Amino acid sequence: MKAKQLIEENNRKREQLTPENEKYYGDMLIYIRLQLTLSEQQSEEVLMEMLDHLLDGQIEGKSARDIFGADPKGYADEIIENLPKEQKREVIPFIMGIVLNLVSWMLMIRGVVILVISQFKDVDSSVYVFPTLVTFAVILGSVAFGVWYIFRVIKQSLFNEQANEKKIMVKVGVFAAVSMGLVIALTMFIPDFGPAFAFSWWASLLTGGLLWVIVFLLKKFEVGVR
Repeated sequence: MKAKQLIEENNRKREQLTPENEKYYGDMLIYIRLQLTLSEQQSEEVLMEMLDHLLDGQIEGKSARDIFGADPKGYADEIIENLPKEQKREVIPFIMGIVLNLVSWMLMIRGVVILVISQFKDVDSSVYVFPTLVTFAVILGSVAFGVWYIFRVIKQSLFNEQANEKKIMVKVGVFAAVSMGLVIALTMFIPDFGPAFAFSWWASLLTGGLLWVIVFLLKKFEVGVR
C-alpha cells in the first residue's frame, strides 16, 4: 500500500479511537509527519502499525498511555531515530511543488489585478527583471521561514495539555501579517530598474493557470512533484 493510501486508511481508522487515545496518538502522528527528512512511505507504515496495535489494545480496555507509555514524545523520538531518512530525490519534489504552486498563484493574481485596474486607468504591465527577482526571493524566503516557524509552533503545542489553540493562531496570524506587509512594502518602494519586457494581464493569467494545472496533474499522478 502506497503512502497516500496509508494516510487515507489511517484517517478512517482513527475515527474508531476514544477522544483520549485520539489525542495521544494524534500528537505522535503529527510529530512524526513533521519530520520531512524521514521516509514518508516507511513513516506511514509504522504509524499504521501503531494505530492497529492501539485499536487492538483499546478493545481490551487499554489506553494509549498503557500501550506506548507516559512519554509519547520520547516514544516518537525513538521511532524517528530508527526510521530511514528520505532520499534527496524525494525531498526536492516536495520543495518544487511548493515553489511552482507559489509561482502559479502569483501569476494568476497579477493577471486579475492588472485586468481590474486597467478598467479604470492605464496600467504599465512591463516586468522589470531585477526588481521582480528581488521580490520573488523575499517571498520565497518568507515562505521558507514561515514553514519552519509554523512547524516549530505546532511542535511546541504537541504533547502539551496546556496548549492554547487561540494563542497558536495569533502567533501564526501575526507572522503572516508581518510577512505580507513586508512584501507589499517592497513592491511599493523598490524602484524599477534594469531590463524589462511586456507581460500583459492575459499572458500572466494564462501562464499561471497552465502552470497550476501542470503542477496539479503531476501531483495527482505522483510525477516529479509532491
